[in-house]
Amino acid sequence: MKEGKFVVLAIDDDDDVLYALRIVLEKNGYAMNEARSAEEGVREFKKERPDFIIADLMMESVDAGKNLVKELHFLGNTAPVYMLSSVGDELASNIDYGELGLQGVFQKPINTDSLLTTLKRKLKG
Repeated sequence: MKEGKFVVLAIDDDDDVLYALRIVLEKNGYAMNEARSAEEGVREFKKERPDFIIADLMMESVDAGKNLVKELHFLGNTAPVYMLSSVGDELASNIDYGELGLQGVFQKPINTDSLLTTLKRKLKG
């Protein structure tokens, strides 16, 4: 938490996605930190220890998102991690995202109601 607000770390290499997430999150009482690569995401995680993490599946490399989740686990992350993907629905139905260390998958473009409902449920906020 930061100044009484839950902190969401959004990691995506698309500035438009980060901008849209920031608008939704801040309008609904959350603080947002952002990163544009998996490496930057790890640095932000170490600095802030967010309450919730949303990470793009494919950023600078195909496995960037998956490797990021492994690194966060190695660093002792306990925050829920959700992948953001343009193949989210397909991904969720074809693999066990729990095996990847994920709590779930959001489809791009992200559904605002689904995001906010998930945040409230996972953060009890």
